[in-house]
Amino acid sequence: MIELVIFDCDGVLIDSERLAVRVDAVVLAALGWPMSEEEIVERFVGRSHSSMTADIEAHLGRTLPPDWDAEFKPLYDEAFERELTPVTGIVEALDAIDLPTCVASSSSHARLRRTLGLTGLHERFAGRIFSAEEVTHGKPAPDLFLHAARRMGVDPSACVVVEDSRFGLAAARAAGMRSFGYCGGLSRADRLAGPGTVVFDDMRKLPELLTAATQALG
Repeated sequence: MIELVIFDCDGVLIDSERLAVRVDAVVLAALGWPMSEEEIVERFVGRSHSSMTADIEAHLGRTLPPDWDAEFKPLYDEAFERELTPVTGIVEALDAIDLPTCVASSSSHARLRRTLGLTGLHERFAGRIFSAEEVTHGKPAPDLFLHAARRMGVDPSACVVVEDSRFGLAAARAAGMRSFGYCGGLSRADRLAGPGTVVFDDMRKLPELLTAATQALG
């Protein structure tokens, strides 16, 4: 049976990735690595900040200072303050889901508090929010999802993951968890398809998909 639904945050709960990718393009160009928004989605969406930093350093051939991103933070903050909203249909979906839930995100806890707070979703998950900061390896490694399951006291085989990136879904599969790939954002359906994954394009369909999955297991 399904005992826990693990939600990614960016692109699943909050419609932040469109905004972040737009700013990422400005940041990467300023660092000396111009990249299209499509390339950024393919390479970075779903991965942790530390993974992105490592890739940038490898491409530039130099180490960035620990606070390299401080000058760019206001760009993200301004975009989020002005435009950030919940993903369309997620509030209705959460209201209809009666299974235990939690969040497992590549974002830092500080960013999760801010973005979930801006969209009014933080209180729905307070005390059940897990960050890649808490594990050694971020997505696509399974560490974060396994950590969330362990902290929630649920066997991985009884968990399902809701993700919108190929890296996140790869992590779910590596963790031995079934998954739902949301293609209503930036990632194409064909990039999310894979073993044990149901791809869908409307968050309002998620409760019935979970019900159908539960009935199939029964």
